[in-house]
Amino acid sequence: MAKGILERLAEGVVLGDGGYIIELEQRGHVIAGPFTPEVAITHPEAIRELHYEMKHAGAEVLQVMAFYGSREKLATVGFGDRIMEINQAATRIAREIAGGDILVAGDLSTTWKWAEGTDSAEFVAEMFDEQLEAQAGVDFVIGELFFHLGEALLCLSRIKSKTNLPAMITMSFRETNRSDDGFTVAECAKRLHDAGADIIGLNCMNDPQRMYPHIQEMRAAFDGYLAAQPVAFRCTDDTPWFTGLPSFPDRLEPTQLTRYEMGEFATRAKEMGVNYIGGCCGCKSTHIREMAKALGKYSEQSRWQAQLDAPMSETEHSWDRRHQT
Repeated sequence: MAKGILERLAEGVVLGDGGYIIELEQRGHVIAGPFTPEVAITHPEAIRELHYEMKHAGAEVLQVMAFYGSREKLATVGFGDRIMEINQAATRIAREIAGGDILVAGDLSTTWKWAEGTDSAEFVAEMFDEQLEAQAGVDFVIGELFFHLGEALLCLSRIKSKTNLPAMITMSFRETNRSDDGFTVAECAKRLHDAGADIIGLNCMNDPQRMYPHIQEMRAAFDGYLAAQPVAFRCTDDTPWFTGLPSFPDRLEPTQLTRYEMGEFATRAKEMGVNYIGGCCGCKSTHIREMAKALGKYSEQSRWQAQLDAPMSETEHSWDRRHQT
């Protein structure tokens, strides 16, 4: 029987996968803006290919492509009545590609229906429960992109109530180190840890440079497994979250980080004590491959040797220039 996520984390760093939803939009399969996962039934081969690319690159976990897969979010693009079908299809595809080698993580995310001081909790809980039922058969569950600690805690409670699976909860931050309901990065980590989250961390919004301070704050706040999955789009100190950039949502390509920058992130994140390392929006299989190399998890094929005395490619012709640094 394959080792579970907690057993693997006890042995060392685990490499997650990258981002799917924006990549699928750039490939022409979902609509920029809502970024919903109906592609699981409209173009299942597209998800299948992305999962295969991540696995081939060295990812040790495939996340079910059900981001923004709640009933109310899917309703914004006319698929609200097909939530079970979409989540089941996404789970089935991930399991198919994972095989027996790597783990499959279920996926829940912010619902955009949470509101402090209202009766929204029951409504949001029902949406989480619906997705959990549809994603039966996963190895653990990731709840991601939470701007409100309250919604994150509710997600955690539903995972623990409805499954016997480990739960990974990741918070997201925009302009500051405070959640939308006023809790610091450290406070979020402590509260989630006390509530029983098995893995706690950060995902999306910030690029590596803008995520490092949050990682440091979160790592100092609790003694447990820490996750970090930044975007692979370059942010700025003035706008440290990528959805605030003028390039979002459909002019992001010029801001994309190189594979080597994400490889450097993997190295530094490990040094900072991160246990689960992956990527979010913009993080392609090429980034994951470089991250796998940085973490010693990718076995390269025999390296190509340049023929400098008789160049047969532009690479060889300009070899000296390419290797001056």
